[in-house]
Amino acid sequence: MHDEAGARDGDTGAPEAGEVASLPEQQTRRTGTHDGPDAAPRPGRGKGGRKGGRPSAGRRTGSPEAGGGSRGAGAAAGASPTAGGGSQVPDPGADVHGADHESPEAGGVAGGAGTDWERRLAGGLAFLRRRLTGDYDTDDFGYDAELTDQVLMSLLRPLYEKYFRVEVQGVENIPSEGGALIVANHSGTLPLDGLMMQVAVHDHHPASRHLRLLAADLVFMLPVVNELARKAGHTLACAEDAEQLLERGELVGVMPEGFKGVGKPFSERYKLQRFGRGGFVSTALRAGVPIVPCSIVGAEEIYPMIGNAKTLARLLGFPYFPITPTFPWLGPLGALPLPTKWTIQFGEPIETDGHPPEAAEDPMLMFNLTDQVREQIQHTLYRLLVQRRSVFF
Repeated sequence: MHDEAGARDGDTGAPEAGEVASLPEQQTRRTGTHDGPDAAPRPGRGKGGRKGGRPSAGRRTGSPEAGGGSRGAGAAAGASPTAGGGSQVPDPGADVHGADHESPEAGGVAGGAGTDWERRLAGGLAFLRRRLTGDYDTDDFGYDAELTDQVLMSLLRPLYEKYFRVEVQGVENIPSEGGALIVANHSGTLPLDGLMMQVAVHDHHPASRHLRLLAADLVFMLPVVNELARKAGHTLACAEDAEQLLERGELVGVMPEGFKGVGKPFSERYKLQRFGRGGFVSTALRAGVPIVPCSIVGAEEIYPMIGNAKTLARLLGFPYFPITPTFPWLGPLGALPLPTKWTIQFGEPIETDGHPPEAAEDPMLMFNLTDQVREQIQHTLYRLLVQRRSVFF
């Protein structure tokens, strides 16, 4: 009765040799076969299991002990006891059984990697299908959110993370929802600073907000640049478009220095130019949104502008034609920007909702707010320049 209860409970201890020899019918009940007194005994209860020694290391993963109580013929097939009923010798099939026991984990890892690649491939094919069939949405300004997230941001991100190694500070000063106007300094000969600011807001803000930049007329006159700018959410730098976006709760970016800032000579780097006539302040007052000052350090040195070919600029219809230490002397290679280290800091917002709507027509108020924003950006630039160790590191 004791051995029968042990067989029902799945106990895997080894039996004493005397018990197996005198009670062959119990072996029959355990394994379902009876080959006589010389048949290989099944492990059962008793002291023999403790005296017989542990299985070999190569056998452990497939043994009944490792399996947590395997029953029946599978346990008997795992090991063959010697004639003395003592130490156990691994069966040649035990290694195969152990390999089968471990294979689902390896297959699970490989299957998980395959599933991830399959998911990415399926997403990419679905994206291409929507592009080819025209099954995607844009707003009335031409902004394509899906293309911006999946393509344009992916193209700009290596330049942002690996080349310029942009460090972002104060991104928590940007509101998580609702309209806001981000006002930044402008520099660098080519307007890469606006694109890097767009990536900084999207990748570092907790709400992953999209920045809608206000661009100059020239941007929308160039064949390819025009389409890409519209798809990325840029729009014409006019009060009507800016106010409409802010009323929708969008995040709008503006660089009031314009061409005077981006095209200034290297000798005047980090000296803010005139902020126009304060039109951005009037727009923020009408929409009742906060103004977030933004200071960008590092963009001034990507194309050190040491000269300006004004005659050639007039012939081409450009506001300036830059001459740098590498351009146009090195041809297309000279258009490669220098890998400077950037810092973008967003300052504390300046609230405008406390002013009445007619305040947008008050020239003195607009002048004071414009000067306040400009001074805050300029002081932050000086502080960041003192703190940075090197132009490139």
